[in-house]
Formats: sequence, structure tokens, C-alpha cells
Amino acid sequence: MSGHSKWHTIRRTKGINDQRRGQLFTKLARDITIATREGGSGDPDLNFRLRLAIEKARANNMPNENIQRAIDRGLGKSNEAALEEIFYEGYGPGGVAILIEAATDNRNRTSSDIRATFNKNGGSPGEPGSVAWMFEQKGLITIDLSATKRDPDELQLMAIDAGADDVVVDDETLEVYCDWTQLNAVRQAFLDQGVPISNAEKIMRAKTLIQPDEKDALAALRLIEKLEDLDDVQKVYSNLDITAELVARFDS
Repeated sequence: MSGHSKWHTIRRTKGINDQRRGQLFTKLARDITIATREGGSGDPDLNFRLRLAIEKARANNMPNENIQRAIDRGLGKSNEAALEEIFYEGYGPGGVAILIEAATDNRNRTSSDIRATFNKNGGSPGEPGSVAWMFEQKGLITIDLSATKRDPDELQLMAIDAGADDVVVDDETLEVYCDWTQLNAVRQAFLDQGVPISNAEKIMRAKTLIQPDEKDALAALRLIEKLEDLDDVQKVYSNLDITAELVARFDS
């Protein structure tokens, strides 16, 4: 399973306390604001990225007034400072490539926080372009196999017929990767067949994964977790191959 989605599955299963939920709402609101601005519309029917952002916010019980406030900020209707989407790059222990998606109203603060986190956790910040070439933009649809009675093989064929590039299956989930521009069509194909979707989003997928030794892999996971906990960081992608064994050791 890909490093990106496997790691986020781990994070979800750890649960979200009140403090983390507040942080989650902040990240969801920023995603809505960026989607509104980039899509040039506060109407989810006209702005697919915004629709996905709103669906994710509602799935996490974010109040409607928070959602509307984030949309207004994206439309420039609020007094809050404008947000911009920036990518940062670097390396973790074992040479793991790390790509960070941030949403910030203060580049200097965000850059300083990210650089300090790399340096304190065995990583090294990189220059623009140093690792970005190792990733490609994709659409990702995640299906919880326990929530559907469909056979995984049937779902794989359905995904391929709908235009998916790749399908990855494990015991619990089915991941469908496609070109970002095809995400809406592939997503709708599943919905038309009555298949429940856990999540649909735009991601940066590593072209190839690496398996450093256990010590470096665990250290890389700790660095990724620290980066994700930064207020301005929306998502962290890596080319670390996160195995079930690694997950067990990280949780122990």
C-alpha cells in the first residue's frame, strides 16, 4: 500500500482528541479556502476541489458556519489575511524523500517551522525541485472494504473500466489512483454503482518507494508525524514504503 494513504490510515486509527480536532478543523478550513480561491468559485457544484474539501469537512463533523467562513475567506470577503498554497521539500533519515503541502499567511513563519522540524528530527530541508520530481499529482479514491459487500476483484475491474491508472488492495481498503482530472468521473462511476467511498482527494504520489533499515524508517515516520503536527502544514507525502511490520513497531 502506498506510503501516503497507509500513514493517514494509521493516524486516523489513533483517534483525535479535542486539541487535535481543533487543529483538524483549522486544516480543513484552510483546504476549503484554498480550493475556493484556486477554483474561482464558492459554489461546490462548479468547483470540484471545493466539493471534495466540503465533503471531507462534513465527514469530520465540521460546523456549517465554519465551512461558510472558510469559503468567504477564499472569496476575499473576510478580514483575515489571504492564504497561499506552498510546497516544501526535504529528506528524512535513510534518504526518504519528503514533500510538504502547506497553506499559510506567513511564508517566513512556515519556512522557519518546517526547517526547524527537519533539523531537530534527523532530516534536512531541501531546495525547490530537490524531491518534487519523485512525485506525481494523482487523484486518490479510498474504499473501506468492510463497508461494501462487493468483491475486491469486481471493484478493481470497475475502477479500471472507469479510467483508473492503478488499484491497490489490502485486507481493509481498496485504493484507486487516477489522473487528477479524471477523479470526478471515476468517483461518480463508483457512486452510480452504489459503492460507498471513504475519501476522494488530490495527492502527490511517489513514483517509487524505498525501504530504509528499521531504525531510519521509524525515525522518518517520527519526522513525518512532527511535520504533520505543524499548524501550517496540510499534508506530508513521502516515498517511504510503510509495511505492516513497520506500523506494528511504530505503535509499540
